[in-house]
Amino acid sequence: MNKSRIILFFLGLLVWLGLSWSVDWRHLLVGIFVAAFVSYMTGDMFVKRPYVFKHASRYLWFLYYLPIFFWECIKANIDVAYRVIHPKRPINPGIVKVKTTLKSDTALTFLANSITLTPGTLSVDIDQEKGYLYVHWIDVKQEDVEKATALIVQRFERILRKIFD
Repeated sequence: MNKSRIILFFLGLLVWLGLSWSVDWRHLLVGIFVAAFVSYMTGDMFVKRPYVFKHASRYLWFLYYLPIFFWECIKANIDVAYRVIHPKRPINPGIVKVKTTLKSDTALTFLANSITLTPGTLSVDIDQEKGYLYVHWIDVKQEDVEKATALIVQRFERILRKIFD
């Protein structure tokens, strides 16, 4: 059994215990079974660099990232709600190209999902080789790559780099 599957097993079991919020023997047995099955089936795809999980600072940066992400989601929800209830519906939708310096698949996936989960933006495509993301934006404020990157990507990218790259 490789390290990737072992890490996925323990992460899966932690998630199971967190979601079930019970440690009786039946929940624990089912959690072990589910975590073992998932880690066996997908363990070779999950972690390509298992050594990154050994750095405690990455977990601290992730804990720092969560409230920032939630704050950005709250602000974006209020902004989208305002646009929906406003009589003139002030939207200027479009797809913009933004630049990223993240390299790993996990970091890019997290960035794309963070953008998508923030209302008003949706990651459409990633050009990993050139480092570009294409984002649908409900209110295009900038079409310039650098300025759009500053508005959309940089709030997440700095922290995600410390977690995943």
